[in-house]
Amino acid sequence: MTTTFTTPKKQLTWLITGCSSGFGLSLTRIAQAEGDKVIATSRNPSRTPELVREVESKGGKWLQLDLDNPNNAQVIEQLENSGQEIDVLVNNAGFSIFSPVETSTEEEYRAQMESMYFGPLRLIRAVLPHMRKRRFGIIVNMSSGAALEGRDTMGGYAGAKAGLDGTCIFSTSILSELKTDAGLVSWTGVTKVMAKEVAPFNVRTLTVNLGTFNTDMPNAATFGKNPLPDDYQGSVSAQMIQVIKSGKLPILGDKDKAMKAVYEVVVGEGVGAGYEAERFLPLGSDMTPRVKQVQQYLAHGLEVFGHVTDNVNLDR
Repeated sequence: MTTTFTTPKKQLTWLITGCSSGFGLSLTRIAQAEGDKVIATSRNPSRTPELVREVESKGGKWLQLDLDNPNNAQVIEQLENSGQEIDVLVNNAGFSIFSPVETSTEEEYRAQMESMYFGPLRLIRAVLPHMRKRRFGIIVNMSSGAALEGRDTMGGYAGAKAGLDGTCIFSTSILSELKTDAGLVSWTGVTKVMAKEVAPFNVRTLTVNLGTFNTDMPNAATFGKNPLPDDYQGSVSAQMIQVIKSGKLPILGDKDKAMKAVYEVVVGEGVGAGYEAERFLPLGSDMTPRVKQVQQYLAHGLEVFGHVTDNVNLDR
């Protein structure tokens, strides 16, 4: 049964992480242009004084927020205690370390998890009590195609993204086996469970899985400190690292078009009208084959081993 969500007719207040460039800045500008209030955040606001002035001149606020700080959720309490109710939390900030799993260090993987799993999770846990009491709120996780089907060298990044949203796409063939007529269903990790828990309070979630877009993320990429073993030379992993370093990663998506779609789905207007209950929004034409690949992967497993799956139950 589909849950019906309602959105109050008022100016919404957004808290968006990672606003110094890319998706965060684009969504900030779109939300402000639509008349909403934005609390933008970044790790070092002093590096972008012109953007701080731009946002604050339009009635917004810009705060320093480091997702790696274990006390980062205090920003939620400070805002709420001052009377600034957060209606929409957008977990957008992040970075990627490119390195094969074999050569990656625990420190590198922990850094990915801290910024893109534990950091956002702390914010989510801090804002939910307020949203629950008000009977309204929206949690938006800006995820990646890597969370569905990570490319070589993206194990840390994909793992962190999948840990927070962990989206799995079930094809209609699997759904028919499950005796459900839902055309496409997405289940997620932490967000999956949370979405079920808070739906009765009119609090909803949206996981946005993004393909390649014209943001600064490729230029901000970092790489594992350990060199590749000789066996990896010429491999897809080595080629991926070379492409990222050369700045020649094919870019297909327009970030502003994507964030316009995110805004409309959040507020239930335009392309999002009537779809407030949807939890999964894939964006970018390169996402289509990745979604289909995951569908096929799952369907294939059931096709090959379905007879085994159904025959390992206790004898009755």
